[in-house]
Amino acid sequence: MSETILLDHGAGGRASAELVASVFARHLNNPILAELDDAAVLPAPAGRLAVSTDSFVVDPIFFPGGDIGSLAVHGTVNDVAMRGARPLYLTAAFVLEEGLPLADLERVVASMARAAKQAGVAVIAGDTKVVGRGQADKLFINTTGIGLIPDGVEVGAHLARPGDAVLVSGSMGDHGVTIMATRQGLGLEAPLASDSAPLNGLTAALLAACPGLHVLRDPTRGGLATALNEIAARSGVSIELNEQAIPIDPAVAGVCELLGLDPLYLANEGKLICLLPEAQAPAGLEALRAHPLGGRAAVIGRAGQAHPGRVWLNTAVGGRRILDMLSGEPLPRIC
Repeated sequence: MSETILLDHGAGGRASAELVASVFARHLNNPILAELDDAAVLPAPAGRLAVSTDSFVVDPIFFPGGDIGSLAVHGTVNDVAMRGARPLYLTAAFVLEEGLPLADLERVVASMARAAKQAGVAVIAGDTKVVGRGQADKLFINTTGIGLIPDGVEVGAHLARPGDAVLVSGSMGDHGVTIMATRQGLGLEAPLASDSAPLNGLTAALLAACPGLHVLRDPTRGGLATALNEIAARSGVSIELNEQAIPIDPAVAGVCELLGLDPLYLANEGKLICLLPEAQAPAGLEALRAHPLGGRAAVIGRAGQAHPGRVWLNTAVGGRRILDMLSGEPLPRIC
């Protein structure tokens, strides 16, 4: 095979078959995918399905803490898990730019396979398209995730209630700052790395400890502030946060201060927000902190009923300000 992607690889002929066999099928192999038919045939589980689709165009495609392949798995698994579902299957479609080094593609697919194994999901169908030079930027990935929601589980952004405690599973802004620093070649000495990780194990532990949990959300694009605004608007509650309680890594805080960024609006790819009755907050915090991905979990605020749809921040200097939705796009192509 050529050492770079050619237009022939997307033509559906011999080159396409060789690419599928030598890269995709070799790394992502499982009994369902191995049939290589026009559609995957799945057993129909009893219960409710959660389905999510996402596209990944992150630049650069390799970054400290991950790459576009692992990010595609983690992002899709996490979206399904935020409805309380157990992720089961993924599909993956690739748009490749002519001239992409085959070694880079294989590195991405191998990373995707490792991430899928870690998350306990199977990639069961896919597609590959190739576009000419300059018509894409290396590669883009589209995914769909399918999961099963256990009986009795009902979580959603519309279910927050006044009196709910607001918890986060860890520090905010790690992914967004890492992508910006890597893309711009800032050469910072700060130890930055993306937090990209599958959250389905963490959500399962949280749901087991807190059956009355109301909301799960992963604060990706737009960060913590935007995610909480969406929850407040959907549920008709207000949310009041304590700035000093929100965990932020010192390296992230330093870069944000240097560049004039607010970490509350930066993306995370391995953290979650949950809202649950205040009486269950201690159990939720314990469940989060007992998991490897929740060691810095914290209670950061409370839902109320004054000013529905608003998010307020009690600042470290004793002030109070509104946290609004993200306006504009300070950092495109972060996922």
